[in-house]
Amino acid sequence: MTQAWTVVGQGAIGLLAASRLHLAGYQVQLFRRTAGPFRYQFEQADALHSIQLNAAQAPISLLLVPVKAYAVLSALQQLLPLLSPDAQIALCHNGMGSIEQVLPLLQPQQGLWFVSTSQAAFKPTAQQIRHSGQGPSYLACIKATAPHYADLVRSAMAVAFEPLTPVDDIQPLLWRKLAVNSVINPLTALHQIPNGDLAKPEFQPQISALLQEFIEVATACGQKFEFDEISIQVQSVIHNTAANYSSMQQDKAHGRPLELDAITGYLLKRAKAAGLTLPTHQALYQALHQQSL
Repeated sequence: MTQAWTVVGQGAIGLLAASRLHLAGYQVQLFRRTAGPFRYQFEQADALHSIQLNAAQAPISLLLVPVKAYAVLSALQQLLPLLSPDAQIALCHNGMGSIEQVLPLLQPQQGLWFVSTSQAAFKPTAQQIRHSGQGPSYLACIKATAPHYADLVRSAMAVAFEPLTPVDDIQPLLWRKLAVNSVINPLTALHQIPNGDLAKPEFQPQISALLQEFIEVATACGQKFEFDEISIQVQSVIHNTAANYSSMQQDKAHGRPLELDAITGYLLKRAKAAGLTLPTHQALYQALHQQSL
């Protein structure tokens, strides 16, 4: 019997991955708060698919955890008793810090992977998911065990997050994505604006200061970035996603918790450990935190 992929939650990126796997013939099940099957509409390019995914059943040997960074630890703690001794776990979220939280929880033969994706999706309603933007994805093995699983995980994630590139070290990519997220997400959330508004002249001094501080922390953590290069990348994302709203902006608009501690908070934590201060990031963190009270 073919092993099923279990996808945690019913967020946009998770349902995008689950839908792609399901349509490609993979067995897919959902782990979510509500019992029973989940029916929804998946809109992909010019095609509309009606999909039904059943509730997760133990033992779980293939697990995709595409939840917000702040929810990763609690989700894994619930799932640990349901995992097989050689389960393969793939994390996928914005921000950083979850790998260090999850690794100590795993059994010796359980494997850990990380997917970093630029794919975009959103949910117009609770029972609808729309694929709204293409982008590259990257997959790295964080904790390698059960060698026969490697090709299985890579081939499935290539379907779920196409186009996908396997990499040996995910850290430089996560830091690069953190540079973009630490600018776009908190600024758009604080001002409740689409990404494209950040191209306005009034935001440029703040964006430059945020990137200069980011480079200081990254350098202290062994990651090298040039200001001009990272600035061009951030401005490119702002331009290419001008009509989009960031995930943090959407979370704040809908009164949901923010991934602030995994993005700006992570930078502040690493800066403190390195004896650095980040006044621009600190002010942004405090402003958003104050608004959330």
